[in-house]
Amino acid sequence: MATGQYLLWKDAEGNAFRPVSLTGTDLLNNRYLNKGTAFTEQERADFDLDGLLPPQVQTFEAQLERVYEGFKSACSDIEKYQNLRALQDRNETLFYALLSRHVEEMTPYIYTPTVGKACQEFSHRFQKPRGLYITPANVDDMGSQARHFDAKSIRIIVVTDSQGILGIGDQGVGGMGIPIGKLSLYTLAAGIHPACCLPIALDVGTDNQKLLDDPMYLGQPHKRIRGKEYEAFIDKFVQGVRRHFPNAVLQWEDFSKSNAFDNLARYQQVLPSFNDDIQGTGAVVLAGIIGAVKVKGETLGQQNYLVYGAGAGGVGVADQICAGLMREGLDPQAARDRIYILDTQGLVCDNREGLDEYKRRYAKSGTLLAKWQTEQPGRASLADVLRHVPITVLLGTSGSGGAFEERHIQLLLEHSEHPMVFPLSNPTANCEALPEDIYRWSQGRAIVATGSPFAPVEYEGKQVRIGQGNNVFIFPGVGLAAIVGQVREITPDMFTTASFALAECVDSQDLEQGSVYPPIRALRAISVHVATAVLKEIVRRDPGHPLIGQDLEQHILTHMWEPVYLPYRKV
Repeated sequence: MATGQYLLWKDAEGNAFRPVSLTGTDLLNNRYLNKGTAFTEQERADFDLDGLLPPQVQTFEAQLERVYEGFKSACSDIEKYQNLRALQDRNETLFYALLSRHVEEMTPYIYTPTVGKACQEFSHRFQKPRGLYITPANVDDMGSQARHFDAKSIRIIVVTDSQGILGIGDQGVGGMGIPIGKLSLYTLAAGIHPACCLPIALDVGTDNQKLLDDPMYLGQPHKRIRGKEYEAFIDKFVQGVRRHFPNAVLQWEDFSKSNAFDNLARYQQVLPSFNDDIQGTGAVVLAGIIGAVKVKGETLGQQNYLVYGAGAGGVGVADQICAGLMREGLDPQAARDRIYILDTQGLVCDNREGLDEYKRRYAKSGTLLAKWQTEQPGRASLADVLRHVPITVLLGTSGSGGAFEERHIQLLLEHSEHPMVFPLSNPTANCEALPEDIYRWSQGRAIVATGSPFAPVEYEGKQVRIGQGNNVFIFPGVGLAAIVGQVREITPDMFTTASFALAECVDSQDLEQGSVYPPIRALRAISVHVATAVLKEIVRRDPGHPLIGQDLEQHILTHMWEPVYLPYRKV
């Protein structure tokens, strides 16, 4: 999936090659085309590279061994992150080939949890520019900025305004680490060529005083713009994307919870776009719940759900659970009745003053608390809800480390032999409970999944693999299907379909090991399965779709780039 000089061509004999016009240092400095020490003697002659490289020609495998040694020699997580980013900046093919061979080992460094620290230290560790930085001062000139790219080749944009970065909040311009990391996962998982990916940071200021006081800070040194000024800026940005990147799918990432819902609602029918924090998180959690009910021999409709944390991710989780229940046949109100959400003020009820609109659909009747004995009058805590409602599924999206305690798990066990406990908050320090503690508190009876990666847990002589509810199982497949299917709108149903497709990737061995998610090393195959399922849904809903009757899985595969060197021929 690429255009221009990144296209695969074949000669009259059927031999694959890549036409290249760059020469000398221009070629060596092009991260998409650079082969480094692997340029052959003929290529060195053809492209004016003689004397610019050490004389020994290395094989691809030798290069991979060398860069892997460099990665292993890095002493800390953030140094490993920087090592990989530096490799990505000089040779994208080698970078993705390395990742594909060490998926389980390296994904925690290119994204969560390490990317959080990379965002915090962005201004002090800045190495090389990538993507676009859009500000209120330059948003009207996006056409000039787009000329630095093969704009019509851009297929996927990930954009953030950096206000809600993971569990660490406002990181100003440093939030650019998130779009860069997410797009790396798009290429790794879904094979979208890196030249078709564009990370964008919307720098509208920061309310992080530590950043504003830092003389090294690289962003705009003022407070965030808000209200009508912010809305006008976002509208100009969206119109700029439509005009200058007409073939792109837009992924909103790590906006504040209110802006996340507002932007999604305002623009999801303007251009093909989605919010991974809301929709991707919801889909991956629903998939884990589907796996867990298989273990229990029950249905989604037999569970009662408590979502602890009512931000964008938490309400997105509730939305996808509701969609899953409706697929089982429940009507919308019956589905919502089974879902309880808590925020910092306790159980969300409809009589609360100033209740956020996006929470209202899951708000319980204010009269409910009048019947309960609660720790604080008129306010129901996590423990209060667990005492009064037979909750079987407890989901943590609060970003509050250690929020789940032994007493909460004991209350769950009163209602369920095998309760689901998913402490999902990232990074690891924000996880609501450690998996080993949950197993100990529940005497090994709980079904556990997390948002961050955790090592297997030993309990009573058995090793349990902790499934990671990582959004990377969802968004690359959905994005690839949307691109291949050329959709005008990315609908909520696509994410529900992706949830059930991901659940199909969990086999009996995974479940026997205690995991409701597949291992991340199978990421590429999982993304193909998810993308194919979503593309089938797209085609099924459009009687005139040009892909009707085609082998959709094969069609997906033909759009996926493989990180290998091809022979170059000069044009």
